[in-house]
Amino acid sequence: MNSKLYIGGIPYTSTNDDLKEHFGAAGTVVSAQIIIDKMTNRSKGFGFVEMSSDEEAEKAIAMFHDQEFQGRRLTVNVARPLAPREDRPRRTF
Repeated sequence: MNSKLYIGGIPYTSTNDDLKEHFGAAGTVVSAQIIIDKMTNRSKGFGFVEMSSDEEAEKAIAMFHDQEFQGRRLTVNVARPLAPREDRPRRTF
C-alpha cells in the first residue's frame, strides 16, 4: 500500500494546516497539500496527505472516509500514481 492519500470534498476555505491538523489524529502527517487552481488561485476542493506509514494511512482511511470535515463529507482513498501524459503538441494562443 502507499502512504499517500487522496482527499476529496475539502471545503474551499480550508488550509494545508487545517488538513494536517485533522489527519494528525490518525498518526504522523509527513505532508498535506490542497490543490490550488492556477487561474483563480482558489482551492479545487481536493488534495493529498502523506502519512508516515502504511498502517497510519489505513487508519486515516478508516477514521475519515465519508466523515464530515468543516461542513463537508470527505472522500479518503489511496492516491493513484500520476499517469504519464501523452506526447502532444503544445497549444499556442
